[in-house]
Amino acid sequence: MSQDAGGMEYPFPLRVMLDRALNDTDAFWSEVAEQLHWFKRWDKVLDWKYPHFKWFVNGATNISYNCIDRHVQEGRGNRAAIIWECGETGQTRVLTYNQLLYKVKQFACALRGLGVEKGDRVSIYMPMIPEAAIAMLATTRIGAIHSVVFGGFGSTALGDRVADAGSKVLITADEGYRRGKTVHLKEVVDDALNSPNDVEKVVVLKRGDEELPMKDGRDTLWDQATEAGVGQSSHVEHTDANDLAFILHTSGTTAKPKGVVQVHGGYQVYIYAMGKWVYDMRGDDVWWSTSDIGWIVGHSYVVYGPLLFGCSTLMYEGVPDYPQPDVWWSVIERNRVNRLWTSPTGVRALMKYGDEWPKKYDLDSLRLVVCAGEVLNPPAWEWLQKTVLKDRVPVIDHMWQTESGGPMVGNPYGINMLPVKPGSATIPLPGIEADIVDDNGNPLPPRTKGHFVCRRPFPGLTPTIWKDDERYVEAYWSRIPNCYYTGDAAERDEDGYYYFMGRMDEVIKISGHRIGTIEVESAIVSHPDVAEAAVVGKPDELRGEVAAGFVVLKAGKEPSEGLKKELLQLVRGNLGPLVVLEVNFVKILPKTRSGKILRRLIKSVITNQPLGDYSTIEDSASLQEIEKAAEELRKSLK
Repeated sequence: MSQDAGGMEYPFPLRVMLDRALNDTDAFWSEVAEQLHWFKRWDKVLDWKYPHFKWFVNGATNISYNCIDRHVQEGRGNRAAIIWECGETGQTRVLTYNQLLYKVKQFACALRGLGVEKGDRVSIYMPMIPEAAIAMLATTRIGAIHSVVFGGFGSTALGDRVADAGSKVLITADEGYRRGKTVHLKEVVDDALNSPNDVEKVVVLKRGDEELPMKDGRDTLWDQATEAGVGQSSHVEHTDANDLAFILHTSGTTAKPKGVVQVHGGYQVYIYAMGKWVYDMRGDDVWWSTSDIGWIVGHSYVVYGPLLFGCSTLMYEGVPDYPQPDVWWSVIERNRVNRLWTSPTGVRALMKYGDEWPKKYDLDSLRLVVCAGEVLNPPAWEWLQKTVLKDRVPVIDHMWQTESGGPMVGNPYGINMLPVKPGSATIPLPGIEADIVDDNGNPLPPRTKGHFVCRRPFPGLTPTIWKDDERYVEAYWSRIPNCYYTGDAAERDEDGYYYFMGRMDEVIKISGHRIGTIEVESAIVSHPDVAEAAVVGKPDELRGEVAAGFVVLKAGKEPSEGLKKELLQLVRGNLGPLVVLEVNFVKILPKTRSGKILRRLIKSVITNQPLGDYSTIEDSASLQEIEKAAEELRKSLK
């Protein structure tokens, strides 16, 4: 054991990896990359001319090949690649690696038949079904660039993303299903394409029985496209390591979404490494990430990451609590899932239904549960770790971003698991030279809130923003001198454990003291009557800001002045008397379809500001749904 910069002594293998990643960078990442297939070895591991960088320079590879062909050639073709379940209809499907390769080659031929060439963009607007993954893998197979758009977005958000990508082809389905209702995706596509775009062809996978409106010369059914592709080449493109694999749009501070990009080389190496070091992923895993392919987690750890390992990856179409709150637990038992990736909002959504639902199921197959997306509040961690799983397997929080491609801060379970501290994402992972600094880039001492930054690039970091490199340099590399700026607020303790407080623009400044909204929310949620809470800063003439808390109670619990006082005392007892809190009891919190609380929307409501175009917020639902949620919030505050 050897001591880290903090007060804790790290196990020897972990310390060696942390040191080598920063002090012998080229050899360190070469050893990881060599575990994947390359058609041509790289000439140089890292070429960094601040702020721009390239990894595995002049190497040739293909992420789709590494996900499928490699396993088939090594004799693992009969293993299940994709296990699909639809919680809405009860339907299931399984595709082996052999079958997946056949379908990916078939659709690669279809894309080439539609005129898609290397470097062309293909937009994918589909539900969580195997064809969505097939479309992604076929696109990267031929060296084209996919741009997946979350199936919950409305026509404006879809149209903006399709236009920004300059997509030649758009792939969709006629319909998806949500809470027993049919979502007509093709209608959204038709509306979105009424605005200017470069789309020449629309491919529609037909799932339902209704007659479809099809535009002559533009629209074609999936089966027709694959038939027309017969005779086209299915060969895999030998892509340069720094050729783009995909564009994924995420929210920014302006109305225009940012097109974060990832490349074939560095991205696959990074998500493979982090899959091994954080999740201990193995080829015999039944892996389930409950995320949607419309987000980076869906790209990295529903599709590409698990398939790089040869896992069986579970794709689930549905929500955590429909048709009833046991649906996720039943999926785990039925498929013998052994590694589960979910979001804290998913955990809290199930937690509010009580302890009886998970008790009905055999969850002994689980070996690890990991959470990310928001901070895993200690009460939610304790419920999952102790009440549901009886301390039998670890529940681990970790942190990453769309821009990072994979985990940045986490518990290195696959190397040496460290003690879990509820509320902490644990430590910066190998290759992440992280720090917490003030506005001028000066390192801050333990227990001091500041900007979470990285002092060097890593293979999963986005190298630019699609068609807007100037914005990339300004937003990420110019805010703090000589650092990659994440936009996240954090502090670390004496052991080097990192605690995230939310985005820097979500930190509340009360009488000059910075308080993270997550800290206040965690204190409120620790009350046994509270199901969930959201906290935002509210302008105050005397103190600058106060904390405005919006609290949803558990079923059967009623608001009262006494309960309000209990919550105020709880927050002050946890965080001190400087936290001035206003408590508002509400029936609902405005959320996205993936469960994230829309704090910026709440702040707009309480400050009487225009809602703006919230369709561009990451993990967002349609603008219409958000406006409806905001109106309900306004009513509940009257």
